[in-house]
Formats: sequence, structure tokens, C-alpha cells
Amino acid sequence: MKKSSLTLDDLIISDPEVMGGRRVFRNTRVPIEVLFENLADGMSLDEILDEYETLDRDDVVAVLELTSQAMSAPRAA
Repeated sequence: MKKSSLTLDDLIISDPEVMGGRRVFRNTRVPIEVLFENLADGMSLDEILDEYETLDRDDVVAVLELTSQAMSAPRAA
């Protein structure tokens, strides 16, 4: 799958059999909120990736980029 065609649904999964259905990064058991909570606490991306070794840098960067795009898009009236 080409990076430019990825969506958040490609990168984040929710499966009742994995972490009770919490949204996690694909191919991991790392909840998505771990990324945002750790960034909010001042951790760098490198520190987060060192702490959660199953995370893929490209996936994490893509989630940040796609989330930023989604948050900056105008809201429908």
C-alpha cells in the first residue's frame, strides 16, 4: 500500500480480541492514545518509539499527519 493512499482506518484498528476493542496501531497492542498522551507529556517521537518497540515510525508519522489534516479541515455547517 502506497503511503500517500493510507488512511487512519489503515493504520489504526479496533478488534474486540485485541485490548478489548481499544483502537491500537495496526500489528501492535499499543493503544493510539499512548502516542498523544506521551507527546502531551513532553516525550519526543524517538523516545516514544524507543519505549514502544512494536511501533513503526512510518505508521506513527502517518497517523500524526493524517490527524493533523483531519483537524485542520473545515467543519461542515
